[in-house]
Amino acid sequence: MKNFNISFKIHRTIPVASTIVVLAVTSMILGALLPSVTATTAGSPYDIAVNLKTNMIYVTNGGSAIGKIPANTVSVINGATNTVTATIAVGILPKGIDVNSKTNTIYVANNGSNTVSVIDGATNIVTTTIPVGLAPYGVAVDQKTNAIYVTNAGANSVSVIDGRKNTVTDTIGVGLAPKGIAVNQKTDTIYVANSASNTISVIDGKRNTVTTAITVQPLPKHMVINPNTNTIYVTNRIGNTVSVINGATNTVTATIAVGSPYFIALNLSTNRLYVTDTGSNTVTVIDSGTNTVTAIITVGQNPTGVALIPSTNKIYVGNGPANTVSVINGITNIVTATIALS
Repeated sequence: MKNFNISFKIHRTIPVASTIVVLAVTSMILGALLPSVTATTAGSPYDIAVNLKTNMIYVTNGGSAIGKIPANTVSVINGATNTVTATIAVGILPKGIDVNSKTNTIYVANNGSNTVSVIDGATNIVTTTIPVGLAPYGVAVDQKTNAIYVTNAGANSVSVIDGRKNTVTDTIGVGLAPKGIAVNQKTDTIYVANSASNTISVIDGKRNTVTTAITVQPLPKHMVINPNTNTIYVTNRIGNTVSVINGATNTVTATIAVGSPYFIALNLSTNRLYVTDTGSNTVTVIDSGTNTVTAIITVGQNPTGVALIPSTNKIYVGNGPANTVSVINGITNIVTATIALS
């Protein structure tokens, strides 16, 4: 598009009526020059979580794809049929999501409502809404203790929720703009990605205190933990890497080069990591035993959330602008289905 330089020299007072005419004409000119964008109400998928006992997949529709108005819902997918079975209304801008498979309860961080929606997985009904801190983002459930941890990106804190009472029992200060969060249930340790501090806060789950902060590469976003090896994997958006952290020593032991990493998932049965790459519309597959990239899988545009079911070796990837979920066969690394969310 050509550049237009429009200047006005004012030598005297312009009457109000003339000013209105000038503004109207200017608006018409700009309207003709600039492309129009029609927004749809089908919000783009953001995060994904699975219930390993029921084979159900839950997708938050709170992404920020161009032309998409967040639907403020959670889509429920049947993993056996790859069909959407329900759409649940939640709060404003739902972001992070996690599932307690033992209680069949789903927790959703509503970034624009400063709340967490609690969903009964048996009925797909929101049973309660819990106020938390400013701009909640990530959610992680400790199924052993029934504690839910929520990062508050606008308050630089983590809210601790008692899953039995659905009340906030503690608030823990962490680094700047905390986003992703993960729990090692074996060690009762919580890890928080502080996106503006370039650190990972390590929290003692028994005392709800930060024990240390680990420096990683720029803009850490999301994490996954291998509880068997006590290893933490962190995606660094600007660093274009995945940091590998030894949970026993709290040190970075390796850095894996990837594209533009966002979300990450781990199949404990195959020891494969799956990293969504929003820049190249792909999923990077990493052998966690050797920390090497073994495959790159093309999915939809701007992939975000990723989750998997080890028993079926299926990987689910949310594609923002397309409002779809790609289903990947973990054996062949081929997309076998695409599920429309609207």
